[in-house]
Amino acid sequence: MDKSTEIKFVGQPIFSQILKLIDKGDFNKAVKEKNANYYYKAFRSWTHLVTMLFGIISRCDSMGETCEGLRAMSGKLNHLGLEKAPAKSTAGDGLRNRDSSFFEVLYYGLVKRYQSFLSDSRTLGLTVKELFIVDSTTIALFSDILKGVGRNPKNDGRKKGGLKVHMLIDAVQSVGKFIRITAAKVNDINFLKDIQVPAHSMLVFDKAYTHYKQFAWWTQENIYFVTREKSNAVYKVLKTLVDTAGIRNKAMVYREELMEVIYKDNKAVKTLQLKRVCYRDEKNRHYVFISNNLTLDANEIALIYKKRWGIELLFKKMKQNFQLHYFYGENENAIRTQVWCTLIAQLLLTVLQKVANTKKAFSTVATLIRIHLISLLDVNELLKSIKRSYTNPPTQMLSLFPT
Repeated sequence: MDKSTEIKFVGQPIFSQILKLIDKGDFNKAVKEKNANYYYKAFRSWTHLVTMLFGIISRCDSMGETCEGLRAMSGKLNHLGLEKAPAKSTAGDGLRNRDSSFFEVLYYGLVKRYQSFLSDSRTLGLTVKELFIVDSTTIALFSDILKGVGRNPKNDGRKKGGLKVHMLIDAVQSVGKFIRITAAKVNDINFLKDIQVPAHSMLVFDKAYTHYKQFAWWTQENIYFVTREKSNAVYKVLKTLVDTAGIRNKAMVYREELMEVIYKDNKAVKTLQLKRVCYRDEKNRHYVFISNNLTLDANEIALIYKKRWGIELLFKKMKQNFQLHYFYGENENAIRTQVWCTLIAQLLLTVLQKVANTKKAFSTVATLIRIHLISLLDVNELLKSIKRSYTNPPTQMLSLFPT
């Protein structure tokens, strides 16, 4: 068995190997669908995508830094499908004007291509076959292009902007299957009406999404959900199914009830029956969950809500490993484009992590790729834990000091 601890050099930079994960047929299909090259002869869609991914993965703070970085790669640009590095002004114009929906279509195409490959078995132990997680994350902006949330600051009296990324992910894939980018002030509830999932699917989300009218519509369509009960919830207990004192420092369901809530539909007052589950964890913290699946086991309802943490980890990866503190453009289209390209970058690195079958954390994978983005190394070998050195080191090194 070969126990070599060397990383092999290859003929193409790591960045080129990443770009090969994007199928050119899918890419050209997205270009044709959105007519993305109609107004741009010098700054084609592929050049735009490569420029954005280079800046995002290498964590450049501006479009100027990104273009200068690409210009320094003049000997390797042919590997990336570029003839030359774009000028800052050209890239900036393209970022402002090329419709961000092109990158949205491209992202969903990549999700479709790799969704089966990224699936794993983390939902084993659940009776539900399809589990989807819903949540949102807010990203602050230094301008008021997209309206922020909260009160106006005391000092200058002006509230900064912000955007909100609403996302639905498949619990077994941890990639965004359905995404909406809105101003931060948009209420989370508005995202629910756009969600389309198959019958008998299970949705899980936090209590900010509580909307009884939407819950009733899902119940009619055999779509189920699990969420936490709001502290000011008004309800009527119809039947107590389980009532026990429980055991201290032991995770368990100590009360299970059938409840009824009231909601309005076109001024008509209607009722909806839900299951109410009171749960206490091993640290004696109390949680109350509600679900429209009246036959689902109470312990499984608690376990399903724990799966919601998967989307929090996804948002954490996105914010900590990619450049979302500085935006390359100052209009709404540019900001949306950068967010979509960030999601594309995260998806591609997730695929690389899975291909390499590495035990390294995603943050380590992102850092290694960023440091070696233009190195002529095998990316799979780089990400494997056993590799520690390089083969065929350069025979001559440039000396900083004369001998």
